[in-house]
Amino acid sequence: MRVISFNCEGLEQAKKKGLFDWLSEQNADVVCLQDTRASELTMERDEYQLDGYYCYAFDGYNRVDRGGVILYTQEAPKAVIRGFDCPEADETGRYLQADFDKITISNIYVPEGHNEENQNFKYRFLDGFSHNLHKQRRKRREFIMCGTWNIAHKKVDVANWREAENVSGFQVAERNWMEGLLGDMGFHDAYREVDQEPDQYSWWQNDYLKHDNIGMRIDYHIITAGMRHRVLNGGIYKAKSFSSHAPVIIDYDWELSA
Repeated sequence: MRVISFNCEGLEQAKKKGLFDWLSEQNADVVCLQDTRASELTMERDEYQLDGYYCYAFDGYNRVDRGGVILYTQEAPKAVIRGFDCPEADETGRYLQADFDKITISNIYVPEGHNEENQNFKYRFLDGFSHNLHKQRRKRREFIMCGTWNIAHKKVDVANWREAENVSGFQVAERNWMEGLLGDMGFHDAYREVDQEPDQYSWWQNDYLKHDNIGMRIDYHIITAGMRHRVLNGGIYKAKSFSSHAPVIIDYDWELSA
């Protein structure tokens, strides 16, 4: 099973840059896109469909300046859940969940912290999502949570980490939250199961920094412990740019079924 996660920073702009042509060549079982900046009606138009895929979208409450997630899957899920009972987060369409047989694949877009107000929203989002995860973990099933988490977990996940310590995405409180997610809560970073090398980033602030590979790894597949031995390989696609993020591709030893 191949799963691709990508922050497109606007569905229309990413499409113009060739995203859908590239996706059509990947034969992924599931594709999770974040920050579509489009309404559900827009996301479900024919021009944004992938042949052979079911399409599920969540825009929140039609606030399209930022946010919105979309999930494509070759296998129809048993259930689709939009939002996670956190009104402040749900109104910008930041969580979409598809339940299959014995596994749940979710698409998450954690807020950015451009300023103090947004950073506080980010912390409230993380608190609410933690509560949701505690409820989810009671279920006897595996989880793959794809998306833009906007947190670099460790020093190896950010260039020039000393300069980044006070920057949103690498602040102590954010990293502590991620450490709890990947520690006490029992989840794991799928990419690091197959690649421990430094300088592996998924986001660069601009093209100049991307050229010099000065970035952060803030896009993840977070998995339950039972999926660790099923991670076959992983990669961050950098050959072509569709936004300031790069697609994260993970292949799993798992056959998706409803």
